[in-house]
Amino acid sequence: MGGVIIKELEINSQIRDKDVRLIDSDGSQLGVVSNKEALRIAEERKLDLVKVSTNSNPAVCRIMDYGKHKYEMTKKEKESKKKQKIITVKEIRMTPNIDDHDLEVKIKNAVKFLEKGDRVKVVVRFRGRQLGHTNIGREVLEKFAEATLEYSVLDKPPKMEGRQMVMFLNSKN
Repeated sequence: MGGVIIKELEINSQIRDKDVRLIDSDGSQLGVVSNKEALRIAEERKLDLVKVSTNSNPAVCRIMDYGKHKYEMTKKEKESKKKQKIITVKEIRMTPNIDDHDLEVKIKNAVKFLEKGDRVKVVVRFRGRQLGHTNIGREVLEKFAEATLEYSVLDKPPKMEGRQMVMFLNSKN
């Protein structure tokens, strides 16, 4: 099943409030009435009594076709999901002593990701004595950023995080 989440509302006999502020199906206010009276009016019109606002006093209830309302809400939520652009973060890992050709291959891969609109996390991992020469890793990352300058914007500059130096690139478009 899809990730559609709809907040379940209290309907008809689930509503336990003594008095409710009633709104008609056309949006007009019918005032504060007892719960039984509100249920009777809803049943007369062959519609549901739905508790819309829980934190007000008295609770606000509306007369509506709950099935139709639920369907429309699911539809709206699916529509809003379609419009969202999911940005994925692709990670590229290197070592400080990476060869020029290997670096070019990593740059080509990063450019592919950036052209697709993905965000790229470039990581230089340090092992053992390499931690004493973090400046070499910084140079590698700066070289990487300069090579992808045409396709990317530097989102977060190189920064040490534990045993690795991390930099984020975002696509220009």
